[in-house]
Amino acid sequence: MNGANMQTIKIPVTRILLLVLDGVGIGELPDAAAYGDAGSNTLVNTARATEGLDLPNMYKLGLANIVPFPCRQPQDNPSGCYGKAAELSKGKDTTTGHWEIMGLVTDKPFAVFPHGFPDEIITAFESRIGRKILGNKPASGTVIIEELGRQHVQAGMPIVYTSADSVFQIAAHEDIVPVPELYRWCETAREILNPYNVGRVIARPFTGKPGAFKRTERRKDFSVPPPGTTVLDILKNQDYEVIGIGKINDIFAGRGLTNAVHTGSNEEGIRETLKAYELLRAKSGRGIVFTNLNDFDTLYGHRNDPSGFKKALEYFDTRLADILASMDDKTMLVITADHGCDPTTPSTDHSREHIPLLVYMHGLKGCPLGTRHGFCDIGKSVLKAFSIDADIHGVDFIDLIVTNKS
Repeated sequence: MNGANMQTIKIPVTRILLLVLDGVGIGELPDAAAYGDAGSNTLVNTARATEGLDLPNMYKLGLANIVPFPCRQPQDNPSGCYGKAAELSKGKDTTTGHWEIMGLVTDKPFAVFPHGFPDEIITAFESRIGRKILGNKPASGTVIIEELGRQHVQAGMPIVYTSADSVFQIAAHEDIVPVPELYRWCETAREILNPYNVGRVIARPFTGKPGAFKRTERRKDFSVPPPGTTVLDILKNQDYEVIGIGKINDIFAGRGLTNAVHTGSNEEGIRETLKAYELLRAKSGRGIVFTNLNDFDTLYGHRNDPSGFKKALEYFDTRLADILASMDDKTMLVITADHGCDPTTPSTDHSREHIPLLVYMHGLKGCPLGTRHGFCDIGKSVLKAFSIDADIHGVDFIDLIVTNKS
């Protein structure tokens, strides 16, 4: 490559697309065993269990250059910059991962309740909503609905359950408990749980009949607000457009966003991402579209379904072609994750893993970004790309990126 044709990436970029593939980890962290996750590697184990992943667009960006992939050689000249990031925060949940991506490192993990919630929490909740509850134990959402759904429909008692994550989940049939009422119950639980350091309260509406219950797309998360300044806050305060797609609004409790769109599937999330980006381009706006694509985690990782996980990854890769085609030369694309959720291990919970990191701009010269010591390097790099200097956790990787202008 002729050095005369290389130059440092033009800064500032005008727009950034930041896509979080929820649960798509890329190999255990050094402390994974302490979380019960030794051997977890969501991407590689899924590829191995399904005889390879057909992801031509992500491979071109450098996905198989990050770690060795079954049935796939590294790209000789990747068009993207590639690496992985280790988590500094304590935990392996959605909230902690997203907060750290946006520069907020969590030193104290959220509380978990492996034996169910204590009596004082349940008694307070039952008193506030005027009903007794069912469940109060760790469980798979689909399993506990089948187990207790018939009794719930007969008695109108909400199903409360948790997992290995810091979540208080409330499941209710939409014909028995209207969704707005379920949301109000979640807001009540959120108030009760704030002193207990619980990360999220999640509404889990479902429909159907016993033996054929089905969770609906009207899930909603009620997260504890971020305890400090995030990259989103900084961007909004400097008059950038900050658009959250999917669970982003819930994860950040509405903070730091100028607009938000809730979605019910990866398909809808990608569609809304493209729509938001086109609107941003049409008005020559500067800003970020920050998207969470949740199907990998919710539909396949937690259900130990590697075949479904594979299909979701391959669907995303086909739509990635549309995203790349829509981008102008002032836009940077970042693809990453928030934790692992390995569908091939006995556990149905999140896994403590590195997250992949792929960065693309038109005219980019592919390069390795190495192992980043903190998800927060992503947020720091977002600020650097926009030429913003702020006191936030992380070390940016922008100076490693060069463009090839012939």
